[in-house]
Amino acid sequence: MSDATATAIEIATLADFRARVAAFAAPNAAAAEAARAREAQLTKPAGALGRLEELAIWLAAWQGRHPPSLERPLCLVFAGNHGVVARGVSAYPGAVTREMVANFAAGGAAINQLCKAFGAALEVIALELERPTADFTAEPAMSEAECAAALDTGWRAVKPGHDVLLVGEMGIGNTTAAAALAAALFGGSGADWAGPGTGLDGAGVARKAAVVDEGLRRHGAALADPLEALRRLGGRELAAICGAVAAARARTIPVILDGFVACAAAAPLAKLAPGALDHCIAGHVSAEPGHVRLLATLGKAPLLSLGMRLGEASGAALALGVLKGAVATHCGMATFAEAGVSGKI
Repeated sequence: MSDATATAIEIATLADFRARVAAFAAPNAAAAEAARAREAQLTKPAGALGRLEELAIWLAAWQGRHPPSLERPLCLVFAGNHGVVARGVSAYPGAVTREMVANFAAGGAAINQLCKAFGAALEVIALELERPTADFTAEPAMSEAECAAALDTGWRAVKPGHDVLLVGEMGIGNTTAAAALAAALFGGSGADWAGPGTGLDGAGVARKAAVVDEGLRRHGAALADPLEALRRLGGRELAAICGAVAAARARTIPVILDGFVACAAAAPLAKLAPGALDHCIAGHVSAEPGHVRLLATLGKAPLLSLGMRLGEASGAALALGVLKGAVATHCGMATFAEAGVSGKI
């Protein structure tokens, strides 16, 4: 676990971040073509491995090399606290965020076990847990400087040399922030995006939806700017995820997104530039109702559907196993020529 302490700041303003998104590169066409050519020669009927074939080609394109590999996966879990929790939008108090971060550090959380099982390095980054964001129904959740600092933290957390990035979060109240952000970016009301989160009953979900609607009314036309929507309605951990996903694109590292919060955190990128999330796949679809809607809006077909709603990058970590299967079959299978098997006539 690490604290989000600044060293060499790379993103000081939202304009700095916009410039980095504008400079996003395209996938490596030569690597994708090499992967596609190899898939056509492997000892199987064309398309017989379904999405595994597509994933191998996708990995090669976004890693910028063929063959693709998954020797150094990195899982980043960002933690933050939210002032909107005071409005009764969560079944748990904000103190649980810090307690869960301690559990991560002790190795006792689900994500610790899943990262061990699938061979991913895990880093948990806490962002000023003692200072929650502002209640977004009363004022912007973050100042521009605070939002830029969180984006910068996420950006700097992604070091070159990793071959896939998994992103997740921990933060009591952050499904409310995610619902508000999704509504601001893609339309709809609080009722369209709010769900039970950590276990709210029907009355609690209705209260949460009403709080989201308050936030949307409070910030109005300013929400047309995706980064302003992130600043005004999001949280430090959401902004850090957005920064990390952007850094992965800049460093040719494909990304596995986790659940509703992680996908909502990355979604401003999709509004800033067409194709800005093409280097990302959805690891799973969670039991949070807004996640189904958000993935459909983003055009992301999830790899897994297991009824999970934990966060922590747990669904992304399980999806890493699927990606490893894609790489193993693509790189390890024999070609028709190597196996002495007659190809398609």
